[in-house]
Formats: sequence, structure tokens, C-alpha cells
Amino acid sequence: MNQPEATSLNRRLFLSRSAAALAVSSVAGFPAISRGAENNKLLKVALVGCGGRGSGAAGQAMNADENVQLVALGDAFSDRLESAYNNLKTTEPEKVQIEDKNKFVGLDAIDKICAMKEVDVVLLASPPAFRPEHLQKCVEAGKHTFCEKPCATDAPGVKRFLEATAVAKQKGLGLLSGFCYRFANGEREFFKRVHAGEIGDVRAVYGAYMGGSPWAPKARKESWGDLEYQMRNWIYQTWLSGDHLVEQAIHSVDKMMWAFQDATPVRAWSVAGRQQRVEAEFGNVFDHFGVVYEFEGSRMGTLFCRQQQGVWADSSERIFGTKGTGQIVAFRSQSYKLLDGTAWKYTGEKSDMYQNEHNAFFASLRAGKPLNMGEQLAHSTMVGILGRMAGYTGQVVTWEEAVNSKEDLRPAGPLDLKMKLPAPTPAMPGRTKFV
Repeated sequence: MNQPEATSLNRRLFLSRSAAALAVSSVAGFPAISRGAENNKLLKVALVGCGGRGSGAAGQAMNADENVQLVALGDAFSDRLESAYNNLKTTEPEKVQIEDKNKFVGLDAIDKICAMKEVDVVLLASPPAFRPEHLQKCVEAGKHTFCEKPCATDAPGVKRFLEATAVAKQKGLGLLSGFCYRFANGEREFFKRVHAGEIGDVRAVYGAYMGGSPWAPKARKESWGDLEYQMRNWIYQTWLSGDHLVEQAIHSVDKMMWAFQDATPVRAWSVAGRQQRVEAEFGNVFDHFGVVYEFEGSRMGTLFCRQQQGVWADSSERIFGTKGTGQIVAFRSQSYKLLDGTAWKYTGEKSDMYQNEHNAFFASLRAGKPLNMGEQLAHSTMVGILGRMAGYTGQVVTWEEAVNSKEDLRPAGPLDLKMKLPAPTPAMPGRTKFV
């Protein structure tokens, strides 16, 4: 891949991102952003990563445009691929047109899909550790991509993702982010008003993503090698998922960044650990984080997240301004109240934010003006990684330290499902060193 200039993850890059990359978070109407796809051209889509979110994205892509077909599937495991195929074929029998030869099983599925000249759009929904490499291959092959959040699990991965994003822009390729709240009607109207100054200058943001574990660890089968076992339980492996602060609560991180208009934090500190997840089956991830992000101008962002059973649940954000306070409750309401008693609550149309983002993306492909959200996706991902670094080490970690970290979590060398891969040990705040 030809490497573009100035792809380093430094403060200047993030503070000077292009207006096109930020437009999705600040304009009421989505810019219709393809490589000149004719309005009647059949757009052919492939999915890599056939889990629940990947299957959902495939359904939304097919519903985003009348002239779209799903023509290929790829996954490391045949059972996941066939389950996704059966579900999608039942839901969209006319638009799912996948020949058996275009069902690719194995870690090289991405290569086989990128080699299909007829594929226009690739949906990337494999575990986050694979996304930088997968995006690079899609960009090299000239494919538009949808990339789920987060885009990586460590700073070197984010840098690789940014390099591919820059090349995608040079080639005029579209890149849709999985930060779906940026396409939610209520949240968009709320932040439009916040950025217009209706609650004054934003001074602090509180975010919470408090809930249970998404699914219980899968028991190991005798036929599984170390890598397959870890991939089958990828959310419990930091190298694969980034831990739940980076993988799940990254939505709350992204809304904090949205409130601060994607400014770059100066540093972060954290209280984090494992209280319920003490057994080896939970890999090396934590079950709770409390992170404080400090921004320039003495502004603060505070984020609490946990994955524990039998505890109080909450998914909301509070934005504190000099004139009042706003609140977002996920999937429910968006409102603010000013110090003078004035109040506002969103009462407009509610629609599926997941569908909204694919509608906008495919409209952009029809218009020949590709929507590329790669930089914003990389920025919020890196902010989440900064918080995890602070939690794992128990130290104050600056933005500059985080983006220049040499910690590459992915195992060295080529991956094989039967390879020996010792289970990583959990971090210990105060003992785990920053790398």
C-alpha cells in the first residue's frame, strides 16, 4: 500500500481533521456521499465476520438501497457463517444471492473476498483486532467499507487504520463508522443545539455504560486450539476486543467526544479492575472502569462502565454547560434544562440509527461523494484505549504517551487456529507497566 504523508496520531492531526470527516456530527442532513456508482448500478456487498452485529449490518445494508445484493460471506468458523447465511436468506431471500463458492471459511476469508472484482462494498465485523489489517486489504482492493467500532485494540493498530483511511480518501473510497449514535435523530438534534451554545460552554461530561456481560464464556471443545478458543470468546481477550471500555462502552466515549466537538484529551486516570470476573474463563479483561479524562481549559470527561451480573444498570450521558445541563438516556430521551428554567426535550421522529447510517452511506455511494468517517472512528477508539491504559496501569497517562505507545497486543507472526497461544494474564493496576 502506498503510504500517505502525515498519518501519525498526534494532537495536530486530530485537531485539524477535515470538515468532511466532521460533517456527520454537525449537520442536520447527511451529505449524500461512490466512486461514481451509477444510480441504477447493482451494488454487490460482502460480509466478513458473521456474528450478530455483522448479520445486522448486512441486513441494514440490503435495506438501505433497492438495488443491493449480498453476494459473499467470510468468517473464521463455518458454523457462524452458515447460521448467518440461513438467517439472512430467510429475511431477504431475493437480495441474498450467495453461491457456495463465495462462502469463505478461515482466517484468509478477507483475502478471498477482496479478490472478488464484482464486490463493491465490504462490511467489516470481525473482532476489532483484525480491523486495521482488514481495512488495509479492502482499500488496496478498491472496496468501499463499513467498519464496526472500535477500529483497533492498541495504538499501533490505530495508526495502521489511519494510514489505510488516508489512502481510502486518496482513492475516493467510502468508509462508514459503526458509531451509530452519530446517526440517531434525537442525539443529532441534541448535539446540534449543544454546539450552538444553547446550554452554554460545555465544561464537563458524565457518561455511563453499566450492564451485564453480553454472553457467557463458551466452554472449550477438545478440537479447539488456543487461538480458536480465544476467538470464540473474543470479548474476554483484550488483544481481540480491547476490553469492554474500548469495545462496548466506546459508544459512551464517542458521545463524550461529540460533546467536546472531538477535541483531544490531555491525559486520563482511572480506577479499574476485576471483581466478579475472577475465573480463567473470563480471559484477561476487567469488569469495571471509572475513567477521568482531562481536556484543555480545565474541562473534564468522566466515564463509568461495568459488565457485572446482578447490579444496577444505566446507559446515559449528562453534559454540563455554563447555562444548563443536558441528558441523553440511550434509546429513550434527549433533553436539557437551563438555569433560568427553560427546558427542551426531543419530540421528533425516532428511527433506527443503525439503518440511518447505512442509508446515508449508500446514498453517498450513489452520489459519487464517498462518506469517509475513518479519522473520527480512529480518534474515539484511541481515546478509549487511553482510558484502558490508565486503568490497567493505575497511572496518569497522557495523550502523547498513549498515541506513541509501542504496545502491540496482537500475537507475533502468522496466526493459525491450532497454534499454541498462552492465555494472557490480567493486568494489575500499580504493577502493570506502561509500554
